[in-house]
Amino acid sequence: MKIKVNDNVLVITGKYKGKEGKVLKTDPTAGKVIVEGVNIVHKHEKARKANDTSRIITEEAPIDVSNVELVCDKCGKPTRVGHAFVEGKKVRVCKKCGAVLDKAYVKKAKKAAAEEAKAEAPKKRTRKRTQKAEAPEGETQETQE
Repeated sequence: MKIKVNDNVLVITGKYKGKEGKVLKTDPTAGKVIVEGVNIVHKHEKARKANDTSRIITEEAPIDVSNVELVCDKCGKPTRVGHAFVEGKKVRVCKKCGAVLDKAYVKKAKKAAAEEAKAEAPKKRTRKRTQKAEAPEGETQETQE
């Protein structure tokens, strides 16, 4: 299944056609997903104990994964999901704009790029003892500043 938890999807068929929401839960064996704010059902809950009250609960019911389409974060359009190998990892990509859809991979790539930038320009470090030794006698570090 190409849809994962926390993906933004667009419902393409049924009563909730055109509605967007976040995937709360997936069931790959049944091919179903639960989308936030889509396919709302009412369940009647009976009181089980003397001090409980009966109530009506509204919750999201699962819908078939073929009825939703993933929305790309970069271009904002609903798209089919493709796969590509990037740096030896198989990642999901947008078929329209080519952006990587796996959020975990994107975070790791940004973190690695930031680390490379730090490694290229190292800071010049000086020890505190050498700074004190350079100060003229009779003056302290605080009076210089």
